[in-house]
Amino acid sequence: MSTLLSRIQDRSARLGIIGQGYVGLPLGLVFREAGFTVTGFDVDPRKVEALGRGESYIKHIGPERVKAAVASGRFTATADFEGLRDCDAILICVPTPLGPHREPDNSYIHRTAEEISRRLRPGQLVILESTTYPGTTDGEVLPILERSGLRCPQDFLLAFSPEREDPGNERFSTRSIPKVVGGVNPASTEAAVALYGAALDKIVPVSTARVAESAKLLENIFRSVNIALVNELKVILDRMGIDVWEVIEAAKTKPFGFMPFYPGPGLGGHCIPLDPFYLSWKAAEHGEWARFIELAGEINTRMPRHVVQKVMEALNEDGKPLKGSRVLVLGLAYKANVDDDRESPTYEILELLKEAGARIDYCDPYFPTAHKTRKHDLGLATVPCTAEAFAPFDAVVVSTAHDLFKQAGLYERARLVIDTRNIVAPLFAGRAMPFRLVKA
Repeated sequence: MSTLLSRIQDRSARLGIIGQGYVGLPLGLVFREAGFTVTGFDVDPRKVEALGRGESYIKHIGPERVKAAVASGRFTATADFEGLRDCDAILICVPTPLGPHREPDNSYIHRTAEEISRRLRPGQLVILESTTYPGTTDGEVLPILERSGLRCPQDFLLAFSPEREDPGNERFSTRSIPKVVGGVNPASTEAAVALYGAALDKIVPVSTARVAESAKLLENIFRSVNIALVNELKVILDRMGIDVWEVIEAAKTKPFGFMPFYPGPGLGGHCIPLDPFYLSWKAAEHGEWARFIELAGEINTRMPRHVVQKVMEALNEDGKPLKGSRVLVLGLAYKANVDDDRESPTYEILELLKEAGARIDYCDPYFPTAHKTRKHDLGLATVPCTAEAFAPFDAVVVSTAHDLFKQAGLYERARLVIDTRNIVAPLFAGRAMPFRLVKA
């Protein structure tokens, strides 16, 4: 351990980061910028090749950062996991999806741990960053690593530190977001704190890996439950003829005891739609039932159907059936101004509209073509983001609040706009709208 700490302190430690997506790539760049030599591992050859050329495939990570990292000679990417033997610290940043019945799928973590175990050597530090339920690090990853014949902490160290990436956030970055760290033993915590402390601004050590795992889940459950609350209020207040957006604006003037959350067409991203169910599944294993989590999930997952219902009702008022109508949905990304469509509710909205017989299209310049995902294969390409392109549609549905959609001129030739994000009405403040607006 003293050797590892010394190598961390003088920046001679070599880092391996498994997974070069929205978490692993920015983390690798930050460590490289702090003076470390970093190898990014990924099973996707396209990512490896792009990084080798100094290209970024994530919009909010500028290509100049990747080019500088590659040019420095201290950042490389590879699909050859044999290079793990040369790393002093190995960080695991792989997906943790849900299965078809909303059960946790830790298979990516297990397979990655097996790859490491086959190459594990004395003196290495392994850190899991993938969001998961409490007990994964010491109950699942540790036994796999110890198949190597090595033991923790005598031979190697193991910790958990949850990722807290927020793509597109201009206030906080990988470096400035406080980093929670918990090891499976004190020595592992000390080493992991030293490693992150050498590159990030603030480290928050906790007593165990299970505390760190639970903290990450609490963060996302907090958001999921509160978003579900305002989504439910949106539906209720809509029936009463009350604008939920105006209600939220009024409530948030209270300087204490209230935090505003906003409704939408459903949850997206890798964290909030998935992570809470990791804890509810684990709670059931212990004979407890996470009722708030399950109820919030039920409310949030039904929001795309609510949006489609509002589209159908709005078209009915125009004397048109949903079947056969042309409907344009604005935004494939799960949040504004990013090229990230993981778990985006727009995909389900489009699928539901198509199932109801609508002729669908989407507009999102961040996605020239719609990705084929585990659940969806729309086979669509974006329409141009112009008023002329919007004009032929019977209904335009705002699903993502991209800044590029906040232009009044885009809607000048529209007939009907269904807005799930409350971005259109402010564009026409003080003047009449040339279309009918429905908030959903």
